[in-house]
Amino acid sequence: MGSRTLSIGDSLDSPDALFERNHSENVSMVSLKFHESNGVLDQGHQASSPVRRDVVNRSLSAVKFLENDDMDLEGGKLEKDRDKTIRSNKVVKIQNQALLSGLAYCISSCSMILVNKFVLSSYDFNAGISLMLYQNFVSVVIVSILSSLGLISTEPLTWRLIKVWLPVNVIFVGMLVTSMFSLKYINVAMVTVLKNVTNVITAVGEMYLFQKHHDSRVWAALFLMIISAVSGGVTDLSFHAIGYAWQIINCFLTASYSLTLRRVMDTAKQVTKSGNLKEFSMVLLNNTLSLPLGILLIFVFKEVDYLCTTPLLRMPDFWLVITLSGFLGLAISFTSMWFLHQTGATTYSLVGSLNKIPLSVAGIVLFKVPTSLENSASILFGLLAGVFFARAKMRERSQS
Repeated sequence: MGSRTLSIGDSLDSPDALFERNHSENVSMVSLKFHESNGVLDQGHQASSPVRRDVVNRSLSAVKFLENDDMDLEGGKLEKDRDKTIRSNKVVKIQNQALLSGLAYCISSCSMILVNKFVLSSYDFNAGISLMLYQNFVSVVIVSILSSLGLISTEPLTWRLIKVWLPVNVIFVGMLVTSMFSLKYINVAMVTVLKNVTNVITAVGEMYLFQKHHDSRVWAALFLMIISAVSGGVTDLSFHAIGYAWQIINCFLTASYSLTLRRVMDTAKQVTKSGNLKEFSMVLLNNTLSLPLGILLIFVFKEVDYLCTTPLLRMPDFWLVITLSGFLGLAISFTSMWFLHQTGATTYSLVGSLNKIPLSVAGIVLFKVPTSLENSASILFGLLAGVFFARAKMRERSQS
């Protein structure tokens, strides 16, 4: 009897007995699960002892928990894969948007200058103010249509807003008119180099008006711009004193517009209904106010007589080209806003500087500008100085 008791005790504690017990419990668990899934519970298991029923129930719970855990892990893996795919698609979409907007901005800004040069030089159109007036009229019509359709939002033109904005608009019109006059006499490459002088005037104005100080890299870039402008003018084979005079006036007016705009913007926002003044509202405001002033300048510069006698206004292709220039003028506003929104001010300014290089090359090739090695080197030097200035401003902005 004692030996039987010892034998039973040994068999319960032996490794083989433990393995066999676990194996039988697993088989019973699987069998129970099979019967339960079919809506039938085995009677033998129902009649088993409470201890065994408890073991079986615990085993079933463990299996269900493991199955649910596997499902959760699989679901989590699928969710992570889905999130990763969405993020990768979003990154690709953003990169494509930035590339597309940058390309659209470069094409529209280059095309605008080249088309204006084509109208003024190739067509020999001697009414730059009239061209500016027509382009602004096209912009007003398009923006008004888009605003009425609800595609864009613009501020209503009130007398308070007009009185605040009128000084800026006078400078704006002067800037456009002098740009037309200079572009008629100067080749596109030299115009882009001479426009760098605007940065010098603006930097000096910021220092005296807003007490804004620039670091040594910015001043070095501005000094290189002055050197390139002077050397480019000296070596310019198609030098025209009247064109250079108009371009210098344009640089001062452009810098004045930039500096005045900063002061007027805050006041203009206060007199608007929404308390804000977005770029589309500025486009509509500037171009609308420029129309009566442009009509006045047409009579002052006696362009009316020329318009009455020129055969160009009876040519359909001429109207097509100047209408295209009006669309391009508005496209610059749209694409610049789009590109700025997709990237940022840093990338925007750098691309704007780099964009002058293909513009200058296209201007020389398309209009067959006579040039020399010295003049080409001066133009390239000025364009690189513009890129160096943009990089210096980027570093200055990041440090501040």
